[in-house]
Amino acid sequence: MLIRLSVRNLAIIDHLDIEFYPGFNVLTGETGAGKSILIDALGLALGARADPTMVRAGADKAVVDALFDLSRLPHIAAIAQEMGFEPEESLLLLSREIQSNGRSLCRIAGRPATVAQLKTLAEWLIDLHGQHEHQSLLSQSRHRDILDEWGGQPLLEAKSALAVTWTELQNLRQERQALEKEARERMQLLDLYQFQIREIDSAKLVVGEDEELAAEHRRVANAQRLAENVTAALLGLSNEDTGGAIETLDRVERALAEAASFDERLNALLETVRSALYELSEVERELGRYQENIEFSPERLQAIEERLELLRTLKRKYGATIEEILQYRDDTERRLHALTHSEERSRDLDQAIARLEARLSEQCERLSSLRRAAAEEFQKLIQQELQELGMERARFQVELQATEPSMQGADRVEFLLSTNPGEPLRPLVKVASGGEISRVMLAVKTAMSLRQELPTMVFDEIDVGIGGRTASVIAAKMAALAKRAQLLCITHLAPIASRAEHQFAIEKRVMGERTIVQVTPLTSEQRIEEIARMLGGNAVTDTVRQHAREMLASQLS
Repeated sequence: MLIRLSVRNLAIIDHLDIEFYPGFNVLTGETGAGKSILIDALGLALGARADPTMVRAGADKAVVDALFDLSRLPHIAAIAQEMGFEPEESLLLLSREIQSNGRSLCRIAGRPATVAQLKTLAEWLIDLHGQHEHQSLLSQSRHRDILDEWGGQPLLEAKSALAVTWTELQNLRQERQALEKEARERMQLLDLYQFQIREIDSAKLVVGEDEELAAEHRRVANAQRLAENVTAALLGLSNEDTGGAIETLDRVERALAEAASFDERLNALLETVRSALYELSEVERELGRYQENIEFSPERLQAIEERLELLRTLKRKYGATIEEILQYRDDTERRLHALTHSEERSRDLDQAIARLEARLSEQCERLSSLRRAAAEEFQKLIQQELQELGMERARFQVELQATEPSMQGADRVEFLLSTNPGEPLRPLVKVASGGEISRVMLAVKTAMSLRQELPTMVFDEIDVGIGGRTASVIAAKMAALAKRAQLLCITHLAPIASRAEHQFAIEKRVMGERTIVQVTPLTSEQRIEEIARMLGGNAVTDTVRQHAREMLASQLS
């Protein structure tokens, strides 16, 4: 239930805070008073398209807040929780901010949200009917959904199961089509995949070998310079002709040893020299062994370079590293396996498709049977509702025609109507006048309210083009419907306004140099004046006021 609508800086609305109540709420006012702006504001809070031109002149942004009470709608609270938005004490706040620079911000329960999330919740919270929207509701494309919703859980579950089968069937059909298309390219792909796998396998790749080969290449390619530098290092350590570092350090060690025998404070330095002498001797031995193994091999150098070139070629084709090349090889083998086994897969697909087609046929028949049973009961109830709405001689029928199976089943559903005796049943949208469509719509909504919890229903001047007795019967039906759902109605008709439990007057005023819209909850006396204005226009007399009192009194009785 919508309990409050707050609007800031939207079009000619400066600020509005309207509290709504359970049952029947009406908003009335003269033409051009700004009633449609309120509907636009509510639509924005529910995810309608935002336009920066809607921001009030001189303001940076427009803000709309719609607060809903979900205490009697636990299933909607559960949906909000599944989306990640937690109602606070069964209250859910939807907010929309439109900035003058074109940005639009959405919030649900105080948390950032998307427009799509607003729209998802809106479908459960508000049922909006405008001057022309109810005609869309009752267009043939919506009739099947209306019947299914009224049919209840067994029908909806059968429809959902059929949709699952249909989706599986379509996926398999698409896979089979893809296989048929691949068949024309299969031979070329087979040759390509087989060549690529052979090329990679013949290289006998080892992870990390490229780095090892690069290091070995540096050694082999620079063997002569390595030998020269190692020889120079050895000569520097030990040279029979000129002496070397080791011979020099040996003399130092002997001198320090003798000196330390006279002064033990030199022992620490002596140990350092002895350690250095030992380490240099180790370096000399290791360099000697390394020198013996230095070998320049043009043949080995050529082999390394050829291997490195092969690795570079494979990397250009299949991946930047040896790991990626091997992964590409494994992926290609899987693709090759799929190609070589495609005929087997095609046979499996044909069998699976046949099974699903048989299952779909059975599910279509079951769904059609449930729809036929629901249609028979639904049309009787609508017929009864239309009689109560003053269309005593009208006939209503739900027509089901077989169609090709789809995700919705194998039925085309259309509502037929005959408004006068002797006239044949014809499609509803081609027969009914504006007032008759309004009554059919109310009949459908009344029927739906018997099977499910209805959301808040907003009627935006659906009474255009009707009057007299038709207005009275529609008012009575809306009042009855308001006992099962919250109704918000914008109307120009006194019979409808008088049946409401709560009435708000919408008026446009000029304050200073700015035009603003005000919405005022009316007291009992104020309602008499407003109903009288709706009855008499500019000529509000005592007689008209008395008529207004009687209309309101009859509503209370």
